[in-house]
Amino acid sequence: MHLPECRLLRRWLDKLWPESLYGRLSLVMVAGVLGTQMLVSLLWATQLRNNAQTETRSAAQHIAFSAASALRFFKSLPPKYRPLMLEQLHEMGGTRFFINVNREPVFLPFKLDEPLIRLVTDEVGTVLRRELPPPSRFEIAFAPVESLPVSDDRVLVQDLPDNWVQHILLIKPRPAPVLVIQTEIEPGNWLYLATVMPDPYFLENNNPFTLDRIVLQLITLAAVMLLSLLVVRWLTRPLDDLADAAEAFGKGDQPVLPPTGSREYVRTARAFSAMQERIQRYIEDREKLFASISHDLRTPITRLKLRAEMLDDPLARCEFHEDLDELDVMVKGALQTVKDSDIHENRTRVSLDALLGRLVRDAQLAGQHASFEPSGLSVMAKPLALKRAISNLLNNGLTYGQQVDIRCDEGVSKIVISLRDHGPGIAEEELARLYEPYVRLDHGRNSNRHGLGLGLGIARNIIQAHGGTLTLANHPDGGLLAQITLPA
Repeated sequence: MHLPECRLLRRWLDKLWPESLYGRLSLVMVAGVLGTQMLVSLLWATQLRNNAQTETRSAAQHIAFSAASALRFFKSLPPKYRPLMLEQLHEMGGTRFFINVNREPVFLPFKLDEPLIRLVTDEVGTVLRRELPPPSRFEIAFAPVESLPVSDDRVLVQDLPDNWVQHILLIKPRPAPVLVIQTEIEPGNWLYLATVMPDPYFLENNNPFTLDRIVLQLITLAAVMLLSLLVVRWLTRPLDDLADAAEAFGKGDQPVLPPTGSREYVRTARAFSAMQERIQRYIEDREKLFASISHDLRTPITRLKLRAEMLDDPLARCEFHEDLDELDVMVKGALQTVKDSDIHENRTRVSLDALLGRLVRDAQLAGQHASFEPSGLSVMAKPLALKRAISNLLNNGLTYGQQVDIRCDEGVSKIVISLRDHGPGIAEEELARLYEPYVRLDHGRNSNRHGLGLGLGIARNIIQAHGGTLTLANHPDGGLLAQITLPA
């Protein structure tokens, strides 16, 4: 197989491979059960055919020896006694063969031909050639009993009295194929022997895929596959619950995992709950810490500013004021980062047309250039937090790109909000640094000297808390493209 064909096959197999753990385990279990069932069925069918051939060969040899004995007996019987013997045999019934004497071989209009039938005829012919004196002429064939002629004047089995063939050829509840052996015992006389096999329905033994066997296998297969899928679902459901709880916790909720189930899941649930409590305590401690910093630093900063006014040197006094102002701005920026990233509110259905339209109108009233294409889409979100994130991106675009175009698109289980400005863009190697706090590129410092470089980081934190992503990239036609992807 050539390399492009291998790649195409791998790509096709990757598409068939499920993404979820439940799908993968289910596929493996179903494939394993089907493969095992097919292998077992193949081995069983092979063994069944071998057993059928062995049993059929043994039965054919037994019939052939009986036929050879009957042929020798009738050949040794004087011709004038043969009709009397045939009449006695017909009246007796229950013998191995239905026997008749004809002037020529009876033509069988319908002959059966299957592997097991050929096996029987070959085995019977081999025994007869070995047991009968040469040169012996004989014909061996299987025919259906419904249209079986028994004499050269075309008398059928159905035309005979029931007691002649009731237990020899007519098998109830359904007919069976008849083995017919015709041998020339002397010129102008052919002995006609007809019988059924010891197992009249031996042909069915060679077919492992009869209707009743197929139904039984399908029922067994369906039961095993159903149990396998239930077991896989039972094993993967706790992982789904854990993933849902982690996603909900990342969005600001406080999910509770019930400590029930297998021992491994109970340990995982307890570890997750403990981790959740530690993270929540850390967030609360962080808020208290920054609140304390805000309260404790404002007083000494104010006191230092008052003391700086008492300095005689104007240059030193100016430098002190610049350092204290910078310190004050940094404290306020840190507090703003904490407060803006942790807005406590409930999620609700938010119309993006109303939210984005209000932000664009406010920007236009301020004399800035912003546009918006209504889409009729909505998302489940915290309204104030989402507004703060989009407002930060919009303000950045208007500050550094002079004009911002906003649009919303709906994808597969997601909503994409795109904000494109018309500025100079950003070098590719600098894009990843934009999210870091207090990082401002040369273009940003020249366009806005009073910024802190916190807006993008705050926006990304808010979007991630909603279970979404924020990506920045240079637009092919110029400017910076910010894309917010939220769950639909």
